[in-house]
Amino acid sequence: MIWHRKSLAGLDFETTGTNPETDRIVTAAVVRYGGGRPDEAYRWVADPGVPIPAGATAVHGYTTEAARAAGRPPGQVVAEVIDAVAALVDEGLPLVVMNAPFDLTLLEAEAERNGLRGLFARSVPRVLDPMVIDRHVDRYRPGSRRLEDLCRHYVVRLDGAHDCEVDALAACGVVWKIANRHRWMTRVPLEELHERQARWAVDQQEALREHFATTPGKEHRARTVRSGWPLIPRMRPGVWPGE
Repeated sequence: MIWHRKSLAGLDFETTGTNPETDRIVTAAVVRYGGGRPDEAYRWVADPGVPIPAGATAVHGYTTEAARAAGRPPGQVVAEVIDAVAALVDEGLPLVVMNAPFDLTLLEAEAERNGLRGLFARSVPRVLDPMVIDRHVDRYRPGSRRLEDLCRHYVVRLDGAHDCEVDALAACGVVWKIANRHRWMTRVPLEELHERQARWAVDQQEALREHFATTPGKEHRARTVRSGWPLIPRMRPGVWPGE
């Protein structure tokens, strides 16, 4: 059976900030989508152990106090998330992650921070990143490529963006719609499709770096573009920045 007809696994986090190497998980969701069966979702709330900035609260709704009251220790949450994702990956399901370098780098950093084996030490996930795929198959479409934009473009339901369960399911829906529209993708083995995305992502990141470098007023942003998919390379081997 081709992967497009099976279930998809999905992963999404809401966090304390936008740096995947130093920020922390606040909420997490792992989902099983499609494949001729009802969708399933597993959710977690973590006490990140650090203050949640107001800007992050404005996105996902959790204050520091709310996360402390409802959240569990981060090590327990991270371990259970990795277990859940690894179980689905080991079934042969592709792992859908919107902007994969952020969420997967965050998960690996959190695992190491809590003395746990990371996902990539446990399993060999074949990742499908709707952002990377969409930019490849429709590279000249103008406008933003956020999840909300992709859902609007591919007509995928998104009720309550920045809820990790909603976002994970929507990202799976976007991947399914793209593959249904571009049927050649369904005939590419997952391992090869994963490798192709790694190449596409590097090209996209280099194009973005060049765009910033040659756009007046945005030159400084070129330094912030880091190549790497589905993980951001570490700045120093064995050490996540900020530790």
